[in-house]
Amino acid sequence: MASRKLYGMPLSPNVVRVAAALNEKGLDFEIVPVDLTTGAHKQPEFLALNVRILKLLNRPKSSSNQFHILANAFSCVFLQPFGQIPALQDGDEILYESRAINRYIASKYKADGADLLPAASAKLEVWLEVESHHFYPAVADLVFQLLIKPLLGGAPDPVVVDKKADALAKVLDVYEAHLAENKYLAGDQFTLADVNHMAHLLYLSKTPKADLVTSRPHVKAWWDDISTRPAWQKTAAAIPYPPAA
Repeated sequence: MASRKLYGMPLSPNVVRVAAALNEKGLDFEIVPVDLTTGAHKQPEFLALNVRILKLLNRPKSSSNQFHILANAFSCVFLQPFGQIPALQDGDEILYESRAINRYIASKYKADGADLLPAASAKLEVWLEVESHHFYPAVADLVFQLLIKPLLGGAPDPVVVDKKADALAKVLDVYEAHLAENKYLAGDQFTLADVNHMAHLLYLSKTPKADLVTSRPHVKAWWDDISTRPAWQKTAAAIPYPPAA
């Protein structure tokens, strides 16, 4: 049984982001599904589990076995006190926030698999921030409107789609100029900055707005490169797309 458990909906881009980093490091893990459609992640008992589990896990080994049995039982439910996904349990460590989890993975397991955090790099730090503050706000809403919302039985809002597509186009114009002079976002080496983009780039490629990437030759070449990595192929193959996707 895998010692690491990744909690969340397997289709969630934030869960896929963490799975991508784990696979780049060659680490075994198990995805424990949390069904957002039932509101399981917002129930008070689940939001409180993080503190309760930590107290159980921190009890001395000499304590009654009952506490550790309870801790193992609680570990099969959601561990995120803010009611969002994903959460990662790595041995006794319980983490949440996908980008923080990925940084932890890249740092703790630096010697395993691809080195996602090479020597201190201003460029790497900048593009980690660009992803979270510029790329993500535009692409996440666009993917939700065009891919996720229809899967949930809704219809895209054309006003939101146009607004977010326009915002993403402006962001990707900056990427196009940058990638004209850099093989990867942080330079010549694949890093965590690239990993953190991959889930949403994949989902964007399955929407009518895929041309936002394919129409920009350097952005397209970058995506074509990173999406052929064996670790990413493993990650993408494990995504449980509904039949309509």
